[in-house]
Amino acid sequence: GIKCGGVLSAPSGNFSSPNFPGLYPYETECTWLIVVAEGSSVLLSFRHFELEYHATCAYDYLQVYNGATRDQGNLLGTFCGRSPPPPFSSAWHVMAIVFRSDRHVAKHGFAAAYQKGSGEGRRWRSVCPSVLPHHPHHPCLPTDACGGQLTGLSGEITSPRYPESYPNDAECRWSIGGAGGSGPLTLVFADFQVEGGQGCGFDYVALFDGPTAAAPRLGRYCGSARPPRTVSSAPHLLVLFKSDFNIGGRGFKAHFYSAGECQEVFTTIKGNFSSPRYPNFYPNNLKCQWSIQLPPGYRVKVFFLDMELEGRSSLTGGCDYDHLSAFDGGTENGSLLGRWCGRVNPSPITSRSNQLLLVLHTDRNTAKRGFSIAYVGVVPMNVSCTRTDFHIQIPVQSLAQLERNRIYLGTPSCAAQVVGKNFKIHTRFDTCGTESQKRNSTSVIVSTLYIDFSVGDQEDIHQYEVQCEPKRKEASVTLIAGPNPSRLSQAENLVDAQQRDGGAMDTHEIKSQDTSDIVFISICILAGLLMVIAVVGLVLL
Repeated sequence: GIKCGGVLSAPSGNFSSPNFPGLYPYETECTWLIVVAEGSSVLLSFRHFELEYHATCAYDYLQVYNGATRDQGNLLGTFCGRSPPPPFSSAWHVMAIVFRSDRHVAKHGFAAAYQKGSGEGRRWRSVCPSVLPHHPHHPCLPTDACGGQLTGLSGEITSPRYPESYPNDAECRWSIGGAGGSGPLTLVFADFQVEGGQGCGFDYVALFDGPTAAAPRLGRYCGSARPPRTVSSAPHLLVLFKSDFNIGGRGFKAHFYSAGECQEVFTTIKGNFSSPRYPNFYPNNLKCQWSIQLPPGYRVKVFFLDMELEGRSSLTGGCDYDHLSAFDGGTENGSLLGRWCGRVNPSPITSRSNQLLLVLHTDRNTAKRGFSIAYVGVVPMNVSCTRTDFHIQIPVQSLAQLERNRIYLGTPSCAAQVVGKNFKIHTRFDTCGTESQKRNSTSVIVSTLYIDFSVGDQEDIHQYEVQCEPKRKEASVTLIAGPNPSRLSQAENLVDAQQRDGGAMDTHEIKSQDTSDIVFISICILAGLLMVIAVVGLVLL
């Protein structure tokens, strides 16, 4: 029978828990949806907060959503106890607040104020509940409000009125991070025009390596030159913008992202990663990048272990909402290797170079579980064969950290030799664990090449199947085990790329005399001569 919640559409206002400042009722659930003018943001501040405490807020709690409620990708935080939530600034013009109480233990609840993040001037105008005195840590919000607490894994901030000229006498503080992020934060300025001056003593943007201005300062910038990319040492970053009484500018636009979950670079031969918060729902409003950069000659093979993103558009049938894209190379200008959305199980993909970039875009609503990915570097090698032998060459620089006995064919006794700039294995078909098989009615010789990257007790052995069709003297190599100890369910034929890679090696080292063919031809000629002699002998008799 308790009435609470509703839609708040005024430019500013306040709301509180039922019966505030008295005890809130048991078994109550209230939802407030704040909607301001499109193109604006919502700034939310709490002036009083007292809910039943639990370590995980499992009893009574308040949740703040960066957009429509119940979409877990928009959840900014869940709060309980006596510590008030920080001020919040939404990424768009909608914010939702959910309050829930159980059947035991009631407290005094909360009181909150909100403000549309735009307007003329910078006059302070009270939107605070009249039942409470002014709280020193949560002052009422100005009509030209800016700043706030930003807890998403990625987002965008702009100066007031951007791209129009910012107001005079402005002071804005954006405290970034602090709600689940565990890695450093990266801030990149896309546009910057602030009044200049020696020492940036007039208008300026200052960056601090922590949540407050007491943290070490990372830089102070003004003028029209974009500040450099800034990376914090902790999961907190403060952006402070100040303008004086005259002469303004266009202001600035900057993007931030959490380097720990949303922006990573991998240089190891194999690895794995997943979307933020996987297997829980990923956040909305993300642009995350994972760059895989391996030594020259390698290629990158990616395996999709799990994927569930927002589905295709019903209008276009395309991946217009949340999607994951893969690019050949280190930038989005590279060739598109694939773009996925929905609940799919993509086949493995392989780069044509030693770099591959994966980019995740999510929009404002409808989050899903995300994805889990494993990758492995495909070692550059040249494999050839005759009617009796295998020839395998791998550039030493590709496996510089390995001893030659870590590379072997079939058994450790058939280890590679170092010849010039290459690891080489030259062996006959009747040794090194080779065996004859019938495949598609064709006789082939098969063996397994092992490359042992193990360190200490951590076993890490990559396996490649090498195959020769003796009659045609054609060889191929296939990656059969890499990201996991067990054999991969899908493999890839690498012979074309290996021949290309082999062309880049020292041609003098690659050349080898096919002695087996010479012997074979000599035997055939000798047999022919003996047959002629035998026929002549019979005729004479």
